[in-house]
Amino acid sequence: MAKAPAPPFKFLLQHPAHVIACGFGSGLSPFAPGTAGTLFAWLSYPLLRHYFVDDIWFGGFLVLMFALGIPACHLTGHKLGVADHGSIVWDEIVPFWAVLMLAPPTGMWQLTAFLWFRFYDIVKPPPAHYFDNEVKNGFGVMMDDLVAAGYTVLTLALFKSLLERFL
Repeated sequence: MAKAPAPPFKFLLQHPAHVIACGFGSGLSPFAPGTAGTLFAWLSYPLLRHYFVDDIWFGGFLVLMFALGIPACHLTGHKLGVADHGSIVWDEIVPFWAVLMLAPPTGMWQLTAFLWFRFYDIVKPPPAHYFDNEVKNGFGVMMDDLVAAGYTVLTLALFKSLLERFL
């Protein structure tokens, strides 16, 4: 099945939910919009993180952004006619911010996190596959990437543990 093309930029301006769901325009990338959304998350993370005193406040912000993403992604998917349209990237952004919050704060670890997150987002291991295929609403859209984030954090923790043990 062919992927639906990205909507025009004017689509973003039709509703605030579209701006959010499409990652402030990053999801309109004609090439790999999910990767573009994840890059947006990576680039915006240091700017955003600067405004939060500690992990508790930032974690609360992430929960709020996840909750906001559910109706935003649902409405945008409904308007685009595809529940998890490729242009919807808020589901990549918020979970990847969470990954970056939990990852060691160096460029190499962040690059590793980026690559593993994209891998798990594409492969969709269980239960991400279930949310992607069976839950066709904003909650399903957000959850499959939250699962990918969980797998990413576990993978990073495993690598970090192995490096500490053998180096």
